[in-house]
Amino acid sequence: MKDEKNRETLIESTEITGFLDEGTEFNGEMKFGGTMRIDGKFNGKIKSDSTLIIGETASVKAELIEVGAISINGKVEGHIKAKERIEIHSRGKVYGSITAPSLIIDDGALLEGQCSMSKAPEKTETSEAKKK
Repeated sequence: MKDEKNRETLIESTEITGFLDEGTEFNGEMKFGGTMRIDGKFNGKIKSDSTLIIGETASVKAELIEVGAISINGKVEGHIKAKERIEIHSRGKVYGSITAPSLIIDDGALLEGQCSMSKAPEKTETSEAKKK
């Protein structure tokens, strides 16, 4: 899906393989593959090389979120590290530090904390060959 500035967004560009619905609360450590969407409440740590989508009704408190990419439409408190990119959309609120090689912040979004741009991981011949 493309946003109002014709940029490709993470929200609709991948199929969701895991879901924490509104009204659901989870405390602990979450590890996943594929694309995970949170619309409920989460408290703990999140680790994945895949995509995490934080929905509008989500409230996430995490000492650390380490993912491949993240799209934020709800509230997130804590440190976020993404290998590829972080998207904070107009309804998104982030309180804490973020680190990623690519960052998109839409008008109306809130980022209260520190931002650090990291170098994108280099693609090696071996990883490219494995995909084929």
